[in-house]
Amino acid sequence: MSVDVSAGTNVVGGAVTTPPRRRWRIPKALVWAAVTPFAAWAAARVTGLERGSLTTQLMTATPYAAAGSLVPLLLAAATRRRAATAVALVTTAAFGFSVLPRALGSAEATSGTPLRVLSLNMLFGHADPEAVMDLVRRLKPDVLSTQELTPGMADELDAAGLKDLMPHRVLQTAWSASGSGLYSRHSLTPLENLFRPIGHNMPAAVVSVPGAGDVEIVDVHPFPPLGSQVHEWTAALDSFPAASTDRIRLFAGDFNASLDHAAMRAFLGRGYADAADRVGQGLIPTWPANKKTPALITIDHVVVDQRVNVNAVSVHTVPGTDHRAVFADLRLPRLPSS
Repeated sequence: MSVDVSAGTNVVGGAVTTPPRRRWRIPKALVWAAVTPFAAWAAARVTGLERGSLTTQLMTATPYAAAGSLVPLLLAAATRRRAATAVALVTTAAFGFSVLPRALGSAEATSGTPLRVLSLNMLFGHADPEAVMDLVRRLKPDVLSTQELTPGMADELDAAGLKDLMPHRVLQTAWSASGSGLYSRHSLTPLENLFRPIGHNMPAAVVSVPGAGDVEIVDVHPFPPLGSQVHEWTAALDSFPAASTDRIRLFAGDFNASLDHAAMRAFLGRGYADAADRVGQGLIPTWPANKKTPALITIDHVVVDQRVNVNAVSVHTVPGTDHRAVFADLRLPRLPSS
């Protein structure tokens, strides 16, 4: 036998053989360590098991976890860990069923009476009033729902022309985050005792829409689910009334909630739908805006009665505030009792 050292091969009986290569193997424990957190997250999302402030806040990042779940799936498959691969595959599928419909939407007829709704959190009244008015003039909303509306901001908007374009209003302004207000092109009547507001001011009103009759709208702004406020946040979403059989009801505002929160899904389950979700725009983030990093999570919504058709939804950045405005172009049905 001779050994060819320079070639790194053995010559045995005139035949050249190559020594077997050592396989680099990822430890089984490491594969499971990658798979398990995503599996737990998906299980909590599907079953609505988030508890407390921290997990509730983390749930808003579910779309990113859904994308990230592909990494442990590929890792488990590449290392041929069958059990881990199966768990990772189920995890990714669960995330997909939870998240992907928001990007796909559903085809809907656009028949019905148009009603355009614009919602914006104004960050303690710091939103640029001229930018707000530019949106109002360009999008021509019939109803404007505002959160964190201060008395000063209300005056600035009127001075910029809002009082002429949307003269009807139900305002509950405050020099804090609690201020809110509804503006309308159509007649607007305050609606009392529809529900018990928990959190910031949440005025409700009846809009008299030509061709569709009376429509109820709620300006939404519960406390964020931070620390002990998570209990008030949950209670606020639970307090919203179920859809009415004889009247169309809409909700627009800063819900401090995403569609991955069990409390939000429970609210929608009482006869409502997220307008952006309906038209495949449900993954567009709305907060935080005007930061060095782009907006990350979707917590501002226009929520509609399931009988309402959604023609289009768009999201717009407004200087001066950390929330993006949400615009929904709706089509209202004519109810028999209207």
